[in-house]
Amino acid sequence: MPNVLITGSARGLGLEMVKRFAAQGDFVIATSRKSSPGIEEVVAQSNGRVVFVPLEVTDEASVSQSVKETQSILGQSSLDILVNCAGVASALDGKVAQMDNLEWHMSVNVTGVHNVTRAYLPLMQSGQVKKVINISSALGSITKAPQMTFATAPAYKISKAALNALTVQYALSYQDEGFTFIALCPGWVQTDMGSEKAHLTVDQGVRGIMEVINSVEQKDNGTFKNTYHPGWDIYDGKGIPF
Repeated sequence: MPNVLITGSARGLGLEMVKRFAAQGDFVIATSRKSSPGIEEVVAQSNGRVVFVPLEVTDEASVSQSVKETQSILGQSSLDILVNCAGVASALDGKVAQMDNLEWHMSVNVTGVHNVTRAYLPLMQSGQVKKVINISSALGSITKAPQMTFATAPAYKISKAALNALTVQYALSYQDEGFTFIALCPGWVQTDMGSEKAHLTVDQGVRGIMEVINSVEQKDNGTFKNTYHPGWDIYDGKGIPF
């Protein structure tokens, strides 16, 4: 079964993904800035299928140390699936010129993903699966931007558009090595970030995420995926325009 590493695993989507991957028999390395009661409970009940490794995606020293720990844990085995789930989001009360948090969003949602991805690629290159899943958002679609004005979060939107561009560049650069890089929108999910007003429960959101991760192949490299949820026209399981 695949070896999986997930960033942002302390809560929300990341934590639920840890549970789902472990439940289907995969070995999971759960990472976040620090542990949480949720992670500790999952690790304790996993019979060794889940381990926790500290990882702050904006700190290159932390990223490097996490790679050393992960390599020690995996031994001669490869890392098969990397899920970049760690992210930040905040709203803006005003116009874009008043935005003062763009650097923070970019450092976590883009540069952080880049730092983690390039550091872990050597652990993935000997494997057969080689999937890198970047959790993005339809709010980052430039094509759909006119339909997304209801969400007053320009820094988040810009950072996710940049994350999508980063995903495509990685996809093009590593396609000859058999990697599959995708950007994946989980939908609007009832996490701390998404709020209780969101369309989907965490269970529903992660079920959709897992269906995509388990099914994508190298032919999907460089695409922007949507999840599928019956009864929702906006969650049609098809590609999202960049």
